[in-house]
Amino acid sequence: MENSEKINVLISEEEIEKRIKELAEEINNDFRGEKVIIIGVLKGSFMFLSDLVKKINLDTEIYFIEVSSYGDGTTTSGVVQMKKDIDRDIKDENVIIVEDIIDTGITMSKVMEIIKFRGAKTVRLASCSSKPARRRVEVDIDYLGFEVEDKFIVGYGLDCAQKYRNLPYIGVVEE
Repeated sequence: MENSEKINVLISEEEIEKRIKELAEEINNDFRGEKVIIIGVLKGSFMFLSDLVKKINLDTEIYFIEVSSYGDGTTTSGVVQMKKDIDRDIKDENVIIVEDIIDTGITMSKVMEIIKFRGAKTVRLASCSSKPARRRVEVDIDYLGFEVEDKFIVGYGLDCAQKYRNLPYIGVVEE
């Protein structure tokens, strides 16, 4: 990305805040009286996860994994690497995986397969955004923030070569 690029706001900070409150209410209702293990996918999910868990009124534990299929590029390599794993047994637990964006679905389908294999009682997926036009593997998103067009988005945890994660909104890079 070069300095000549402009970022246009696609989803405002206020829209994100409102939608997170709605998603948290759904999670609170779905798991009322139960404990949930929340697994954030680093690095992109950190802002969404942080804001979401503040609104979840349940017994929660938070862990992080780091997987990669992008490197510093803008398209998936198709090869999913687990760079950081959780250090907790999740057998018979309610697990919510929290992701920044579901793009091709390749990475998340592999992550969900691993979590299910480990014996979780329930496995749900919360994603801040989804790009269905890019889907190569179907993934059920239980708690979806926003569906977006097939444009490269940044901000609110989403990056381009590690830049722009700190923006409080989701934007589209215009060249």
